[in-house]
Amino acid sequence: MAADTGKKQAKKASKTKKETAKRSDIGKKLKKIEKRIAKINTMDDVVERMTAAAKASEKLSSVFTQPPAQRLVFRKNETHLTDIDAGSTPGFHGTKEECQRFLDLSALEIERYQQLMYANGTRGDMRRVLIILQGMDASGKGGIVKHVFSQVNPMGIHYHGFGAPTAVEKDHNYLWRIRKELPNPGWIAIFDRSQYEDIVMPHVYGTLPEDEWMQRYDEVNEFEHNLVASGCAVLKFYLVSSKEAQKQHFLGRLDDPRKFWKFDPSDLEARDRWNDYMTAWQDVFERTSTTWAPWYLIPSDQRWYSRMVVSELLRNTMKNFNMTWPSLDVDRESIINQLNER
Repeated sequence: MAADTGKKQAKKASKTKKETAKRSDIGKKLKKIEKRIAKINTMDDVVERMTAAAKASEKLSSVFTQPPAQRLVFRKNETHLTDIDAGSTPGFHGTKEECQRFLDLSALEIERYQQLMYANGTRGDMRRVLIILQGMDASGKGGIVKHVFSQVNPMGIHYHGFGAPTAVEKDHNYLWRIRKELPNPGWIAIFDRSQYEDIVMPHVYGTLPEDEWMQRYDEVNEFEHNLVASGCAVLKFYLVSSKEAQKQHFLGRLDDPRKFWKFDPSDLEARDRWNDYMTAWQDVFERTSTTWAPWYLIPSDQRWYSRMVVSELLRNTMKNFNMTWPSLDVDRESIINQLNER
């Protein structure tokens, strides 16, 4: 008995030691990356600067033991929403403080790639990004927008939250209001809820005949396929929260007069139907996680972790566009001479 206890203690101590070593390693990596990024801005050569930025981005990704794009992507018939530990941080063994350092550095690189994408968009390049954020109430969708995009230029960012359809929107096809908010060339659009509400809500509440909302799966897949084919990267994130964490966030809202406005009694009805929502969302993932627009299921009880993952996947998506700065389409010397003469 004593021997078994000793083995368990030794195993626990060994695990703790390894995790401490990993955290220490992350801190060292981040310090080196900070120096790399600071050096980039001193470079005069544009090509050299972009190459250095790509390398810095790769180093940032190395803080994960496994890329989130692999670890968190939904796998049909393998991934089950209800099996995910909402309080876990898969692939990252660092601290909350190290996560914040990561976010600060990643935001600088997102800004760099956003400017590049926007500049190309003004010249007719069709590359752009659509981010879809889904999750139960109080899962942290708004916080992601606030933290991940802290450094970006507002010019080139479009945010839209979708609520219940208005009377005007109900007079149109359910994708009508979605199309109106899509990103322009060179822009990033962020959807807080999306077209998937028009599948999940009738699924849970029975507000439409089953055959009507079921056919929307194929329609949404085709819609997203056409978007991707036209140059728009579609990033779909579902923030996996626990029922207990949601309860604590609701109580926090009710304890703070500044947050009363965030609470809606209808949130309790959705909470009562938690299991129905889980079933509906599992069906969404099974039918709409595609090779061109996969779903990523991100544990979000540790909100800093979900923000970190979204930042990581967005930064890499834009980096992989492999864009260069658009060239000047006028005679540079002639323009300079004209300016000097005026």
